[in-house]
Amino acid sequence: MSHQPLSAAELTELIANLHRLSRNLWWTWNQKPQEVFSELSPRGWQNLYHNAVAVLHELSDYELRMRLQDPDLAFKVQDIIKDFDAYMNSQNTWGHRNAPALHEKPVAYFSAEFGFHETLPVAAGGLGILAADHAKSASDLGIGFYGISLFYREGYFQQSINHENWQTEYYSKLDPKILPIEPVLGTDGSPLVCSVRVASSVVKFKAWKANVGRATVFFIDADMPENDPSHRDLTLRVYGGDNSTRIMQEVLLGVGGVQLLRALGIEPGVFHMNEGHAAFLTLELTREKIAKGASFEDAWAQTTQECIFTTHTPVEAGHDRFTPDLLDYVLNRYAPDLGLDREGMLALGRVKTDDENEPFCMTVLALKGSRAANGVSELHGQISRDMWQCMFPDKSVDEVPIGHITNGVHVASWMKGTARAFWRKKLKEASDADAGDTTFFKVDWEQEVNQPEFWEKIADPAFVSDEELWAFRYHLRRELIEFCRRRLLIQGQRVTQGDYINFDHMLNPDALTIGFARRFATYKRAPLMFERFEEIARVAKDADCPVQFIFAGKAHPRDDNGKRFIQNIIHLSKYSELKDNLFFIENYDVHIARQMVSGCDVWLNNPRRPLEASGTSGMKAVVHGCLNFSILDGWWREGYNGENGFAIGPDSHPDSVEEQDRVDSENLYNTLVKEVIPTFYNRDATGIPRAWISRIRNNFTTLAAQFNTWRMVQEYTTGYYAPKKG
Repeated sequence: MSHQPLSAAELTELIANLHRLSRNLWWTWNQKPQEVFSELSPRGWQNLYHNAVAVLHELSDYELRMRLQDPDLAFKVQDIIKDFDAYMNSQNTWGHRNAPALHEKPVAYFSAEFGFHETLPVAAGGLGILAADHAKSASDLGIGFYGISLFYREGYFQQSINHENWQTEYYSKLDPKILPIEPVLGTDGSPLVCSVRVASSVVKFKAWKANVGRATVFFIDADMPENDPSHRDLTLRVYGGDNSTRIMQEVLLGVGGVQLLRALGIEPGVFHMNEGHAAFLTLELTREKIAKGASFEDAWAQTTQECIFTTHTPVEAGHDRFTPDLLDYVLNRYAPDLGLDREGMLALGRVKTDDENEPFCMTVLALKGSRAANGVSELHGQISRDMWQCMFPDKSVDEVPIGHITNGVHVASWMKGTARAFWRKKLKEASDADAGDTTFFKVDWEQEVNQPEFWEKIADPAFVSDEELWAFRYHLRRELIEFCRRRLLIQGQRVTQGDYINFDHMLNPDALTIGFARRFATYKRAPLMFERFEEIARVAKDADCPVQFIFAGKAHPRDDNGKRFIQNIIHLSKYSELKDNLFFIENYDVHIARQMVSGCDVWLNNPRRPLEASGTSGMKAVVHGCLNFSILDGWWREGYNGENGFAIGPDSHPDSVEEQDRVDSENLYNTLVKEVIPTFYNRDATGIPRAWISRIRNNFTTLAAQFNTWRMVQEYTTGYYAPKKG
């Protein structure tokens, strides 16, 4: 179909709309706008790391206007803007039907990090990724939602591996002008400036906002010339600095976040603390009520009714604790506003309120200041009740008021473009074959990927054959391998001038490909696969049934043990018998994660149980037909049914860490050689692994619709957010 060129006025409007779209993260989970930004500058799209704002910034106004003289391109953009505006303005949402009160009194969701996209690298790990997926699903569902976080102007570190195979970190300053964020403005049109008391100083801050579909996330920024340099650096790096920096960041997040919302005239109906970092918000909410005449007891009781708390940490050492002197130093001017003395203030963060030596714990403050609390998987809920039963001595462990809502992922964000194109094609074929049945072929079919019916359709052999599914999996594996070859070449691993050509032959497109990519925290035990090295090397190098491993991940800058894990794996990848079967991809981020969860055949997860509170990377693998191979911890303990992936060991674990490591290593090896490899390589006469594909189908139907953030946010809404009727 031919389209008519636009008038000058129409072009001007279209360009303005394209810029508006680029500053709403909706485009990060919708394929069509990404394709248009790539078409405008293919090399820029790649080199600028898929940053729509930066791509448009690279194009002159004149070039953009001339490019949009192409009627077909202009029509594509118009069509996308139409879809975007329809999404933004829709009243036909789950939230409007099931939680209308949240539009008048929205959710305020506080998180120390949000990891939306590689374009905005201000998250350190899974907590931020989950927070971002939560915001996206709140938008999709039509729930009133505001996020609060900090704008780390150097973000999280970039990883480089030196000649000793040791992780080194470097940072680069982010430029808000070319990020999908906007300054928060006051009523006079200038940047809004707020302030918060920290120790004996007043710290001023401005804010940025990310438009996340229909949701909004604010990022507090203390980098202002009026502030002392040490206070400007409070928003320098994610989790940077010492305990003094940490507590000041948490005051800025919790107290400053509430003050920012008030300055903007936003009156939340519920304050959701995603981990204890934001728990100081309970003090600010209480202070507000006391300032209006309430007693501390009444104000605190009212505050607890406004707040809920999600804990993610299954070990005591992972909860923020501050010495009494540090808390007193930072909040010494806050206690009088609450009508509390020093001991009364400290008691809010102590289990034993009269223990002068007990530090102030942010999780304790959050639990005391909330009407409801939850862990992030069934097992984690149990662990949390046991851990914090000390706060409820009159209750049994089972009666401790900490529930659970199992985490999920935002499917549309994690489904790779290749997968979207494949399913769109299959759904259109089904629609064309039966014009009367258009249930599954809709313009907004991506919105359906969270529904069981979608995955049941996909899992039906009459809808997509084994042969087509296997070709699809081969396509995704090929894309991953070519991506890894490019990254390995850039990294310069195994580089000598004569080896250059070999980068094009690294990784075997026919081999069983096992992926492991996540934070290199020691409890995640990245090297566990190689505890039985000689046996694993022999298995991996079998010419008839080869296995290859792709690892990626960052260790915290101060975690030398995690860095040693990385060093050991890279050493094996360069100098051991596995040098042609083991690969490490540097500088792990959201983009690398998306490549790996889609292209690997198996997603390996072997944490030391029960330390994986939930885990979500395996959920992202699910929607691509990549099978999980995991310890029964976190979400996988709930998801595994015996036919939709592989389990490492039973639903239990020894008390001894050493014994657990030994047993898990043995179970991992045995399951790999007795179940995973034989199932993958058991082919029929036509070369198709029917039993493997059966597991892929089971994986789709039993996991994809359950372990997503639509379901998760719906559970938070009906269980915690929405006002109770009656």
